[in-house]
Amino acid sequence: MISKNKISEIRKLHQKKFRDAERLFIVEGRKSVEMLLQSDFEVQDIYATESAAQENQYLLDKQIVTLVAPAEMERISTLSTPPELLAVARQRRDQGQVPDDKPLLVLDRIADPGNLGTIIRTADWFNFRHIVCSPDCVEFYNPKTIQATMGSFAHVHVHTHVLVPFLQARAGQHRILGAFLQGESIHNFAFQSTDIIVIGSESNGISTEVEKIVTQKITIPTPAQGRDTAESLNAAVATSIILYQASKTIQ
Repeated sequence: MISKNKISEIRKLHQKKFRDAERLFIVEGRKSVEMLLQSDFEVQDIYATESAAQENQYLLDKQIVTLVAPAEMERISTLSTPPELLAVARQRRDQGQVPDDKPLLVLDRIADPGNLGTIIRTADWFNFRHIVCSPDCVEFYNPKTIQATMGSFAHVHVHTHVLVPFLQARAGQHRILGAFLQGESIHNFAFQSTDIIVIGSESNGISTEVEKIVTQKITIPTPAQGRDTAESLNAAVATSIILYQASKTIQ
């Protein structure tokens, strides 16, 4: 049974200011909750409908679970179609050090939580375990971001840094690759294990300040030369294509 006060507390976590104040976030759905339980995140509470608790006994066996009615799950969920499993977890205080010996993905002003979540999921698939976001990127703990990762939030460390000094400090030891509409084709480009790949915002691309630090511009060429085509690719789609190409040469 869940109290009205607890419902109110969870609903507050739908808003960023309360997530920041309490340092908590919401995870929804069986797959995402499963990945959460296998991670080093601290789980505070788990809520399940009676049917979900029975169907997922193997997953919830060692957990304290609060049973809720479907109507109560609808009230605490952020989704239009409520899940049968929902967890509240504590945010990491420290994402650890950004490694210098592995490929790194840097995101400049990504605004859409679905895009950020998809990028995190893609980075996980291609074994990019660290992402650096500019402070004006959408929040990592936004419920829509967490949902879009499909559990990959538990595998990928997302750091926040002011990009200009962060990149300037690494420009001497790393190639800073920026994704632009014009640049060297990724099909002919030999990616290296210490490359830093920068992806810009959905509407404006890489900022002027960050562009000045980029040491190599790369692009995804269109096969539709000479024909009318889309002006650009979605940021998450572009990231997927670039990381796929990079994975061919990065071991």
